[in-house]
Amino acid sequence: MSRRYSPKVVTANRLREGDVVYLTADDQWSPHHHEAELIEDEAHAQMRLLHASAQKLTVVGAYLADAKAGPNGPEPVHFREGFRARGPSNYAHGKQADLRS
Repeated sequence: MSRRYSPKVVTANRLREGDVVYLTADDQWSPHHHEAELIEDEAHAQMRLLHASAQKLTVVGAYLADAKAGPNGPEPVHFREGFRARGPSNYAHGKQADLRS
């Protein structure tokens, strides 16, 4: 019996800044996990990963990360991906600076 495919998002790091980014359905790179394309088909996921990996002048280290559908878009499943989605933890900059009121 085959295992059910778990949904994924394509993630990488932006080459210049090193920021975590996510591939959107319209082939853009977003710093926001909830804007990522949630991929529910394994073959499509592999095609999207190949597309991302070919963008060597934009991103580095592209891979598929488990995700689930949420009310505002994809949400991380694993702690590591949640941590990456929130941004650096050493002090408020990048994504964390954007959250300050």
